[in-house]
Amino acid sequence: MFIARVTGSVVATQKVGSMTGHKLLVVEPYRLEEKKRGSLVPTGRTFIAVDPLGSGEGDYVLICQGSSARLTPETKDLPIDAVVIGLVDSVHIEKTNVYSRNDS
Repeated sequence: MFIARVTGSVVATQKVGSMTGHKLLVVEPYRLEEKKRGSLVPTGRTFIAVDPLGSGEGDYVLICQGSSARLTPETKDLPIDAVVIGLVDSVHIEKTNVYSRNDS
């Protein structure tokens, strides 16, 4: 599981039948800034994730990847590798608030 920021969406009009109606997002994983450990920074990678929760561009989300992505009731029969499993409200590291949804 990791934190990612929603940077876009994907529209695919032709896809396998089981994927019809599922929202696809472009997400970029974030990590804790290494030296000061006071902020989240992008990793430079991107993934496509199914979003059953309705998140939007700019939101920070929790992503589950690999076979675990198919363990939710919404995704158990889908051919996916990544799913949004939560919307991030805040991140605290060593008593420091490094992200708050209310401050965005």
